[in-house]
Amino acid sequence: MQTNLYKCFELFFLFVLLPLSFLFTYTFILKIVLTVLGFVYILIILKRRGFLKLRLPNKKLWKPFLKETVIKLAIITIVTGLYVFYIAPDKLFSVLIQKPQLWVVILFIYTFISVLPQEIVYRTFFYERYEGLIKNKWLFVFINAILFSMAHLFLKSFLVQLLTFFGGLLFAYTYQKTRSTTLVSVEHAIYGNWLFTVGLGEMLAFPGVD
Repeated sequence: MQTNLYKCFELFFLFVLLPLSFLFTYTFILKIVLTVLGFVYILIILKRRGFLKLRLPNKKLWKPFLKETVIKLAIITIVTGLYVFYIAPDKLFSVLIQKPQLWVVILFIYTFISVLPQEIVYRTFFYERYEGLIKNKWLFVFINAILFSMAHLFLKSFLVQLLTFFGGLLFAYTYQKTRSTTLVSVEHAIYGNWLFTVGLGEMLAFPGVD
């Protein structure tokens, strides 16, 4: 399980073949089963290598992380706010204003049910498992972002693919610098929750926001 050839096949199956398979029509239950099995397989490997232990980020990392995140969030806020305002002004902060309870539920579900597992798989596992296969760190970041975007192909939305690709670049860069699942999950949750808050939830195919 440690040879590079095995890891290449493993990467192809988990991060290319499995996401692509969701574009085909077959039983939804089977898709869930395959996803769960893949996730359990990843957790077992991380457990064996000691990467599932609770590790709080080094205190020195928080200040630069928060500074960079605030700057990036400001840019994202302006760009996405203007986008929603011009494309679908009726959606601007619509969930927050009209369905505040749903908004709170979305923030909770997205952060703990979606963000954390994604970061465990696409940053913690992906980096610790495959980083040695590609020596160029920027190429590795790019590949990670492409595969992260592919994980959202089942939503069949160009906007989702675009946002998850750029998000993947940001998250891979953060993990590469900090090696912290906690910090990259916080960053992911902040940006993602903002997108739902500003009114992009329906455009991103998030259930229950239309």
